Amino acid sequence: MERNSLNSLGVYRRSLALRDMSEAVAAYFTQNREILSLRKIDSFRDDISKSLLVDADLITKELEQAALSNCPSVRMRSLSYVNIMTRNILAYCNGLERDGVKEKEYLNLLRKEIRIFRVSFKKWRKSLINKND
Repeated sequence: MERNSLNSLGVYRRSLALRDMSEAVAAYFTQNREILSLRKIDSFRDDISKSLLVDADLITKELEQAALSNCPSVRMRSLSYVNIMTRNILAYCNGLERDGVKEKEYLNLLRKEIRIFRVSFKKWRKSLINKND
């Protein structure tokens, strides 16, 4: 697959939507307004917000790597990594909720985006695995 055809992948577009939603949630809940630059972290919420940004970005990068790689082992490692990162994002939502975030509807929107992404990801992963057989 070529790099310019990544946008034709539904799962890739879903990962971009997930990344954008994660960025918006992180920016909303952080107390450090420089969180998007990933500089200094002052609080638990800032730490979770930074992790949310990083993991959402890594999902997109790992999907790119899996889609562009011809090596089955690289693909499988990337697919496994995406699973880990999606679970992490759900855990970050739980952490923010336990930290006393009052605007839970934003967290629920992010959780919904994760569920939508995971459905798309599982279908795409299955097609990659079947292609390797």
